[in-house]
Amino acid sequence: MPIFELELNGPNLIQESERTGNARSLFWPWCGANVSLLALSYGAFFLGFGISFRQATCAAIIGTILSFLVVGFSSLAGKKSNAPTMILSRAAFGVKGNIVPGALSYLIFVGWETVLVSLATLATGTVFARLGHINHNLSLIIGFVIAVSLTVFGGVLGFATIMKIQKWLTLVTVVMTIVYIALTFDNVDWSVVSSIKDGTSQGFIGALIFGITGIGLGWVNSAADYSRYLPRTVSSKAVVGWTVLGASSVPIVLVIYGSALAGSSKELSDAIAMDPIGALTTLLPTWFLIPFALVAILGLVGGAILDLYSSGLTLVSIGLPVKRHIAASIDACIMLAGTIYIVWFADNFFFPFQGFLITLGVPVAVWSAIFVADVIMRKAPYAEEDLFIPQGRYGAWNKTSLALMAVGSIIGWGLVTNTFAAWLSWQGYFLGFIGGKEGPWAYANVGVIAALAIGFFGHIVVSRKSIKSQESV
Repeated sequence: MPIFELELNGPNLIQESERTGNARSLFWPWCGANVSLLALSYGAFFLGFGISFRQATCAAIIGTILSFLVVGFSSLAGKKSNAPTMILSRAAFGVKGNIVPGALSYLIFVGWETVLVSLATLATGTVFARLGHINHNLSLIIGFVIAVSLTVFGGVLGFATIMKIQKWLTLVTVVMTIVYIALTFDNVDWSVVSSIKDGTSQGFIGALIFGITGIGLGWVNSAADYSRYLPRTVSSKAVVGWTVLGASSVPIVLVIYGSALAGSSKELSDAIAMDPIGALTTLLPTWFLIPFALVAILGLVGGAILDLYSSGLTLVSIGLPVKRHIAASIDACIMLAGTIYIVWFADNFFFPFQGFLITLGVPVAVWSAIFVADVIMRKAPYAEEDLFIPQGRYGAWNKTSLALMAVGSIIGWGLVTNTFAAWLSWQGYFLGFIGGKEGPWAYANVGVIAALAIGFFGHIVVSRKSIKSQESV
């Protein structure tokens, strides 16, 4: 397939003749999607849990790898079959019942692609503001045009274009990030960083959960979208390994280095909380601001491209009767409108919107755990034709899985706090059992872990027999 040819495949089964390549190819899309400078700011967020640099380093390594292990195991579904993630999810939820997690995933995809492009646009405005002599609105438009053009180009054209773009985005962004580290390394005061005392176990667990949810967990619902093009004979260990290596390596380094920077300066740490990308420019010489703007845009666009591609696939999988590229174009229009509103019109929309997406993240966490458990339990290949037939072995509605998702969501929401907007304050209604909304566990977000555990172990218990029955047909 030529690099810039429009991909005509959608939720359909990929022909065996199109399944080429090796597991190493997964390194590029996952690395490109997670090489964002935003991970530097995450270092400050980790320390915000009241933990030491040593604890933040451990939380970054463990949380990032664990979250992308889930993504890696989900990628195995694509290798086992040749359909995208949200089609394969029908095996666990039913052909029609899968519309529930499908709709939630769609909202997550469109929401985060809008957030990423908005951040890229706002970061450009911040960088050019430091340079001066450039109209602020013009600088926003420049960032907007670059971010949107690359995102739409890759997301609409599809798989082959994404694989190529992500490789170059990764290489350019990694090189420029190394330059950033070299230019700012003198700002790290290791004596100050090492003197930060260890925090509580609750704080460490909170940072660990933040790493799991904020870095990798959100990619589970797109994992098989890229591995479905690999031959069935590819090593499963290699699929998981290259996914984890590509997705984890750069974020781990950036979060650890970001923790060192933030731990060295309370002023920088406070600034990052207000302006995650822009605050990082205060450490740079003027001559590197333009390259910094480029690396900030490219890093965020890498994730937005994957979101747009998978959102198009998801929209078609839940029933919109259009081709994948048309669905992706529809999503791009929604992303454009959302970004314009956030950047040029909204005064206080961004944080409530993030809170809304985090709220959706709890049921998506339950779905992720159910999906991974389902992939692990299935020993035989998927009956691919039955994924499209409500009367097939997977049925129309799997009420057990849907009920499990509802229970996990209710319990999960009860054990998290969400301070992004007043209308989200209803969450945390079970925290009274472990100290209340202001207690030591209030901001540890243990509800996410509860949601994952309920989804994973619950599905193993309630669906083991039905899966054996399906595979015996």
